Amino acid sequence: MNELLNDILFLPERASTFADRVDTLHYFVVGVTMVASLAVGTAALFFFFRYRRRKPAQTTEYVVPSVKTEFLFVSLPLIFFLTWFAIGYRDFVFYTTPPKDAMDVYVMGKQWMWKFSYPEGPNGVNVLHVPANRPVRLLLTSRDVIHSFFVPSFRIKMDALPGRYTQTWFEATKPGTYQILCTEYCGLSHSKMLGEVVVLSAEDWDNWVKEQRQGKLPNRQDALADLSLVPHSARMAEQGQALAANQGCFKCHTVNGEPHIGPTFLGMYGRLETMQTGQKILVDEAFITQSMMDPGAYILAGFPNVMPTYQGKLTGPQSAAIVEYIKSLRTPDIRTGASRGPVYEPLSQ
Repeated sequence: MNELLNDILFLPERASTFADRVDTLHYFVVGVTMVASLAVGTAALFFFFRYRRRKPAQTTEYVVPSVKTEFLFVSLPLIFFLTWFAIGYRDFVFYTTPPKDAMDVYVMGKQWMWKFSYPEGPNGVNVLHVPANRPVRLLLTSRDVIHSFFVPSFRIKMDALPGRYTQTWFEATKPGTYQILCTEYCGLSHSKMLGEVVVLSAEDWDNWVKEQRQGKLPNRQDALADLSLVPHSARMAEQGQALAANQGCFKCHTVNGEPHIGPTFLGMYGRLETMQTGQKILVDEAFITQSMMDPGAYILAGFPNVMPTYQGKLTGPQSAAIVEYIKSLRTPDIRTGASRGPVYEPLSQ
């Protein structure tokens, strides 16, 4: 039945848990709209013949509807609109709340390709390998202009922004190969910015990961130049630690919880931090990345605004690696209370 409806409405096949929800709402909206349109069209045709002018001087009958009639014509469409809203809001919350056990994959859009990095090592260009029946969270960014990551069969679409991280997630329901499109015009070869998601069974996924990790690492300089070149067995957290040292992050940030010029990396990820404005913000991938690219946007309470921007200094894979390193410093219990620091105030100019 669902395949027949997909063919009638020219929809691609469904291959994710979210696709089922989207199509169910789609069928409901289209079905109600078609029935309502048929009813209105039939009524209009009936009125055309039933109340047509039969005499040249015939006047139009003045109709005063009852309160019950007005209530019916107002409440019936309202019920349908509220029902659509309720279903849509439920699905929106589902779509914007990745499961806690989701597997993370970093995605970087670049004219005109997609690059994928797995925290534990395997990487890919234009081909994303994922296991079936397991939630996968995509952390998206762009190296140049705005791109938009779209997988029609999964019914997911999310913009990839330069210097920022957005996220989306999916759970593929069956093995197969599914097309990736860019749906934000990004230049002359926009239509050629294609990729594919290869969904593997649990056994095939384990075998693929083992095969990918048998590769050899490039030299350290190449790894620091562009982490998208690091294949197979390189862990992003390890590369992130090397990058953080190379970029001088440890001059201001500690990794053992001690206070310093900037907040400690230990237990930073997942905290609810208070800004100088009093606003509370969750420290996640997007916040950490924005803090690197635009450190003056949000300043933690008790810390000076002395961090330089790394916009243009770090590529998407490099910033992703540093984020993954900070995530690796998570503690079993999220620290409570405000971050302490700095050890000393900067000298006045």
